[in-house]
Amino acid sequence: MISDTALQTRIDAAYKLLERCRACPRACGANRLTNEKTGFCRSGLNPIISSVNAHHGEEPPLSGTKGSGTIFFANCNLRCVYCQNYPISQMGNGVEKTPEELAGQMLLLQEQGCHNLNLVTPSHFMPQILKSLDMASQRGFDLPIVYNTNGYESLEALRLLDGIVDIYLPDMRYSNNGFSMKYSGAPHYSEVNRAAVKEMHRQVGNLVVDESGFGKRGLIIRHLILPKGLSGTEVIMKFLAEEISKDVYISLMSQYFPAYKAKCYKELSRRITAKEYEESYVIMKKYGLENGWIQEHEG
Repeated sequence: MISDTALQTRIDAAYKLLERCRACPRACGANRLTNEKTGFCRSGLNPIISSVNAHHGEEPPLSGTKGSGTIFFANCNLRCVYCQNYPISQMGNGVEKTPEELAGQMLLLQEQGCHNLNLVTPSHFMPQILKSLDMASQRGFDLPIVYNTNGYESLEALRLLDGIVDIYLPDMRYSNNGFSMKYSGAPHYSEVNRAAVKEMHRQVGNLVVDESGFGKRGLIIRHLILPKGLSGTEVIMKFLAEEISKDVYISLMSQYFPAYKAKCYKELSRRITAKEYEESYVIMKKYGLENGWIQEHEG
């Protein structure tokens, strides 16, 4: 963690992002400092928390033996038609909390013995999270911080996290901007996502684990395989191998199923096949990407 003075400077800069909101790449301009909730994420001044718990289903270096201390934030800056957590991300199910209350939740997860603090869909509440971290750290909070994001991130916002976030856990969802618009309402996702991943890697490098195998610092990429090659695995793996590192850790995810509005799209209306998942794994190996995790095919 950076010094208290430097952290306060970051907090001040982060809250300025909320005045005409540009906390995420959409830069929709809502004045969230006055609790205006007219922006894309429909969120005002205080964070909205859906759940707080020790999660045992993350990647092994994160879940460890006692769980990853997850805080799920409601609302999202994507509109994924297949979102498995749509009551949280799209319908806003959660409870508004003050930064002081959020700091208390962080401390509670530490008291429960969690290996890290896992902030899930944090981008639109980044300023409030920084304020809460400052409050929690003054009361003894010192867990590694995991930034668990959809990967649609503002570079201006990410740079304020340098030296604060220990582990970045971004998605790389698409390599085709037509698909990102059609299925997630995200313009220029590929360019925004790649720039964000580069900045994350610059800050924390490749994953480093301690003697027990628990993550201490670094980047983990999540890549969800969609039906019919819609996630653009070939392009993404080539980018990672050539512009990030062949030692980067990748979580190749097989658990897609047609949730939320997916059945309205014929191409998304089924699970992926074993062949589709195997083809994605072969592409990963083709580019020399050996680190990470594969899953059992759930089709």
